[in-house]
Amino acid sequence: MNLIIILLALGFLMFFAYRGYSVIIVAPLCALFAVFFTDPSYVLPFFSSIFLEKMVGCIKLYFPVFLLGAIFGKVIEMTGIAERIAKVIIRFIGEKQAILTVVLMGAILTYSGVSLFVVVFAIYPFAAQLFRQANIPKRLIPATIAFSAFTFSMDAIPGSPQIQNVIPTTFFNTTVYAAPILGSIGALFIFMSGMLYLESRRRKAVKIGEGYYGIGKHRIIEQEPANEIAATLDTSIPMPDVRIEVKDWLAFIPLVLVGVLNKIFTTFIPKWYADGFDFAAIGLEDYGVLNLGQHLSLWSVELALLVGIISAIALNFEAAKEKFKVGLNEGISGSILATMNTASEFGFGGIIAILPGFAMIQQTLSTTFTNPLVNGAVLTNVLAGITGSGSGGVSIVLGIMADKYVEAAAAFDIPLEVMHRVVSMAAGGMDTLPHNGAVITLLMVCGLTHRQAYKDIFAITILKTAACFAVIAVYLLTGIV
Repeated sequence: MNLIIILLALGFLMFFAYRGYSVIIVAPLCALFAVFFTDPSYVLPFFSSIFLEKMVGCIKLYFPVFLLGAIFGKVIEMTGIAERIAKVIIRFIGEKQAILTVVLMGAILTYSGVSLFVVVFAIYPFAAQLFRQANIPKRLIPATIAFSAFTFSMDAIPGSPQIQNVIPTTFFNTTVYAAPILGSIGALFIFMSGMLYLESRRRKAVKIGEGYYGIGKHRIIEQEPANEIAATLDTSIPMPDVRIEVKDWLAFIPLVLVGVLNKIFTTFIPKWYADGFDFAAIGLEDYGVLNLGQHLSLWSVELALLVGIISAIALNFEAAKEKFKVGLNEGISGSILATMNTASEFGFGGIIAILPGFAMIQQTLSTTFTNPLVNGAVLTNVLAGITGSGSGGVSIVLGIMADKYVEAAAAFDIPLEVMHRVVSMAAGGMDTLPHNGAVITLLMVCGLTHRQAYKDIFAITILKTAACFAVIAVYLLTGIV
């Protein structure tokens, strides 16, 4: 019965998320449903002392990253930097390489710290025009954007400031550059397999004569659908023979600064606070000693994003000044929603973790998968898939299992950097099931339905999940970190 209660709570969360209900309200209700059927007298104490405590702890740690990432993305969009980056890529790759162009642009923006949701809105207009010009089926656009932003650039490439790569740092005292060689191998595996898949789908479409709008009974639309996000259709794509100007190259400066300064701050902050920070030394005994290991990567990402925002505004001050108020408000609203979604799922996981049924699940997985790398990959994929959120899945797993993974890693002589990279990559595996918020947003932006376009997104999801276990195999065979 305890196990059934847990599975019902998870099932309800997945069902209502798929139906479009916000997890901000659904997650606590599902968690308290499980508590009620375990012992009704536990409901109010568990809500106040466990759910809210876990939720607030998540907000405390990660809200600045969500906030600055969203604002950075809006600044990149409204200053025209995204359009100039597209111009450079198209100039050197060519408009006929539409899939590769979209993949590279999405990867650059994601790796530079732009929120995944913002990346979808930023690159869709370019993808739509490029695919139309190359007569590639529109139904492949969502999978191409998902591949560019939700996979290798999000959590495999070392140094990514995306939240899925940041969360493990606070549990393992690692940095976002954890296991650089292993992560790079995983990213290469994902990139090559994903590009092969997308190109095979394009070639198959050419073979049967399918164009941008489909063919025969598979014809999607006669023209752009009314439910396509109108605001994303205003951007013009520069032709590949247009001369690249100096200001086009300057557009890369904010993105490069975020990546470089992230590394610099990761190196120098420990030197600035060599002995941590003792509040008692300045008369604030109640605040104790700050754990630098838990905050190092967060501070590094936040400072790097802040510099990136300032530099992006400086590059096109007039455009930023004109749209800054609206863009800032939109970025803040988006970041609050993203933070609350993740925090609510974190609170849900905190309650589920202490219920008797979860102990059974944990025991089963621990018995079946004794290696902590495999255990972490499986459990993170499962919970990320159930919650429809990579950040939510990894938050739940590490909130429950981090201490056990640290102990098991020491017993198996596995560096915590490797644990970080595997769990981070697993967070971006099965999270893109149909009820995932980013997937729903992506399809909405493209004006397509799950039936029309989700099959290829799911194929990319399978490749990404397989990459996580491929990385484990590489480590076990070679010991590369």
